[in-house]
Amino acid sequence: MTLTRDLNPMPDWVREALASRGLLDAYGARPAYQRNDYLGWIGRARREDTRRERLAQMLDELERGGVYMRMIWNG
Repeated sequence: MTLTRDLNPMPDWVREALASRGLLDAYGARPAYQRNDYLGWIGRARREDTRRERLAQMLDELERGGVYMRMIWNG
């Protein structure tokens, strides 16, 4: 799938968080739009604590599966 919107690069600290929780495969299995949306959403946070909260939400959702942005997702 090709995204028509701007791609959000993955910061090293996000990659490290995914790797430390063993979630790189779960992240990679998500559709491209979800991966891009998560990164953009985290990156747009103005405050560091908000970025960390958003990262924690993404990690929790990937770990649980079946959830995307607090919505049920049947991928």
